[in-house]
Amino acid sequence: MATQIRIAQDEAADAVLSSDPFALLVGMLLDQQYPMEHAFRGPWKIVERFGTLDPSAIADAEPDAFADLCSTPPAIHRYGRSMAGRVQQLAVVVRDEYDGDAETIWTGASDAADLLARLRALPGFGDQKARIFAALVGKQLDVRPAGWQQAVGPYAEDGSYRSVADVVDAESLAKVREFKQAAKAEAKAKAASVKPVKPVKSAKA
Repeated sequence: MATQIRIAQDEAADAVLSSDPFALLVGMLLDQQYPMEHAFRGPWKIVERFGTLDPSAIADAEPDAFADLCSTPPAIHRYGRSMAGRVQQLAVVVRDEYDGDAETIWTGASDAADLLARLRALPGFGDQKARIFAALVGKQLDVRPAGWQQAVGPYAEDGSYRSVADVVDAESLAKVREFKQAAKAEAKAKAASVKPVKPVKSAKA
């Protein structure tokens, strides 16, 4: 990973993301119900406290002790202890199924469908998160297996600011946040406009 990732908007945290594929995967795992840049600072916090991001070491860590270091302020996530468990689950999969090399999850995929299937199978990765991460490695690491754009959908669009895949600096981070807020507001307004239909009372005989 020679590309400079700038999602965390912090020099030390971004250096970890840029040099360690597992860090990028952990950042994506933490990116839910938490500001993007803070989620992607999580891997750096783990390195600072645990000493390594080696999947085998994390998988073998004593769960309560690992949860303690992940939840100590500033925590890796709003739900630090539960997310520590997810990180360990992810580490187990990378250790056992990918020989400890997270990067092979995307570099070893035969095509886009295989890539998405691998990502969806990871702990904490649903369909949307899998597509966003596929867009991230596609746009920022140039990993674009056959059928990439069709499989990833709108997240693969050039010049869009839909997700963390489009964050390369402070300006793009602000644009992605604006897009997310607008989409959330639109969804909320749409839900509010759908009123339940009252049952029609039958006429008495």
